[in-house]
Parts: sequence; structure tokens; C-alpha cells
Amino acid sequence: MFYVPNLPYAFYLALKARSLTFFTAANPAIKSSGNGTESKYKTIQLVPEKYRPKSVLVKPNSNFDNVVKELLQNKITYPLIAKPDIGFRGLLVKKIYSEVELKKYLEKYPLDIIIQEFLDYENECGIFYHRLPNSKTGKITSLTLKQFITVTGNGINTLEELILTDERAKLYIDLFKDIHQETLYKVPSKDKIVKLTAIGNHSKGTQFINGNHLISEKLEATFDELNKNIEGWYYGRIDLKYNTFENLENGSDFKVIEINGIIAEPTHIYDSENYSYFKALKSIRNHWKNLFEISSINHSEKKTPYISPFVFLKEMFQLKGYVSNIKKLNT
Repeated sequence: MFYVPNLPYAFYLALKARSLTFFTAANPAIKSSGNGTESKYKTIQLVPEKYRPKSVLVKPNSNFDNVVKELLQNKITYPLIAKPDIGFRGLLVKKIYSEVELKKYLEKYPLDIIIQEFLDYENECGIFYHRLPNSKTGKITSLTLKQFITVTGNGINTLEELILTDERAKLYIDLFKDIHQETLYKVPSKDKIVKLTAIGNHSKGTQFINGNHLISEKLEATFDELNKNIEGWYYGRIDLKYNTFENLENGSDFKVIEINGIIAEPTHIYDSENYSYFKALKSIRNHWKNLFEISSINHSEKKTPYISPFVFLKEMFQLKGYVSNIKKLNT
């Protein structure tokens, strides 16, 4: 619905660039410019240390004692976040509360896993930024606020009952039964707000809110400064956590969760209450135009090669197989 109507425009851009895979020159610092096959751990390392969470990469079947030592060395404490090094849409992303739980997770999922400090910030958002390689300043073209699902206790009903009476929360009952299995049948005190998930993804029930009205020159200046310190990244969405929007605007208190490249979406378009379908189609076209311009400049002026269609398709098939394997492990 969002992409098929725009395919003729995509082919026009490819014809103009004389390459079906012109977009792979957008972000030279990221494998295939961020087509989903890149290492999230390597990508987050591009971010200046003060803006990124403490993270370690654990290889499959690593000695667990060594993992514990590495967590201690990096001062990563519980609760923490574990997630696949290659992944998207919240697959296998989990908040972990104990050493026993972490050991079970690593045994169940023999993959490259990122273990990351849990960022106890109040808010989360996704900011889509792009900059032409020959320009000193860039633009923020999408700002998505993330609204986590919550229920409010009444001192009478159990957490499960509260979830089942909430129009949105009940759609994710199986997920919340797994997350809150220890407190599911307890009664939250009156007026207590229970946050049902800590993962800011649609698949985990998080609602995306159009926050484009918050885009300002000050915020763009903050991201210009951040972008200058991430060499070779020109296009994509940064997902981040912060406490107050004023601090985020000033660049004084926020952490980048991850950087997404060419497959990143301007996720504000999924706010059906504050954005129309036809505006969404136009927004996607505008982002593809920006992607074309950035890639063309990198290719012509910086001699960044376009990846061959054969190599790109091979990577996509490998990704499909990888995701299929993850889904099998998850079941």
C-alpha cells in the first residue's frame, strides 16, 4: 500500500542513475549503506561514545563466564537489553533482568548477540536526517514520537484483566503474558501506571506519533553536529532515548539506540490520526529523491561504487534465510 504505488518513481530514479542499486552509495561507512544485512554493533560504534549505550558483542556459544566478565568490565548491569546483531522490527529484542535469564537467552539463540545497557530514559523517538555530502548542513525530514502501551491500576483488577479490557493492549496479550508472567495475576495499586513494554517497536505494541511539528533549526543544528562526527553516514533514521525534548534539542542529554540506513522509514507516516495516506506516499517519494541525490554525489564526486544488483540480491536472499532462521528459533 505504501510502496507499490511509488515503484514507477523508483525505476525512474534508477534509470536516471543508470543503476538499479544506486542507493547503495548513500552511506559508505555502513555495509551496503544499511540494507538490513549490516552489523548493528559495528554501526553503533560509529556514534561518538558519549551518545551511545555501553554495548558488547557476544558470539554464538561463547563461554558464559567470559561474557559475565566482559559485562563487568564494561559496567553493564541488570536489567539490560539483548538483541541480534542483525535484525529489525524488534525480533528477539528482550529486556533481561538476571544472569540466569541471560544465560538461557544466549543458549536459546546461538547468534551474534548485542548486550546493551538498559537506558532508563523517559522518552523515545525516531529522527530521520539526511545531508548532501557536499553540504555542511542537513535536514530532518521526519520525527516520530513513540508512545508505549500502558495500563492504569484500579486496585481491583489483575494486570491480565487490565490488559484484556484495553482496546490496544489486548491485541498483544500473548506478548505481554510472556513479558509480565511473574506479575500477570497481581493487582496493581490504584492509579499505578504499568508500562507493558520497554521496546519501542510497532511489533511490541508501541504507537508511532507524528512529531514533525517539533522539528526546529536548533534540533537540526544538533544533528548537524552529530552527523559531522559520524563520517560516512548521510541518510537514515536515528532511534534515540531522551528525558526532555529541550535537552534533546540542545544536544545535552540523549543516547542513540541505533542508526538505520537506506531501509529506514520516515515512521511518522504510520500515524493514521495525524497523517494521511496520500501525504505518506509523497513523503516516501521525497525521501527517495534525497537518497538519489546523496548517492549520486557520493558516486560521482567521492567515487563510491554502486553495489552490483547480483551482490545486492544475494545479500537480500541471505537476509531472508537469516530472518527465517530467527523466526524458527523464536518458536
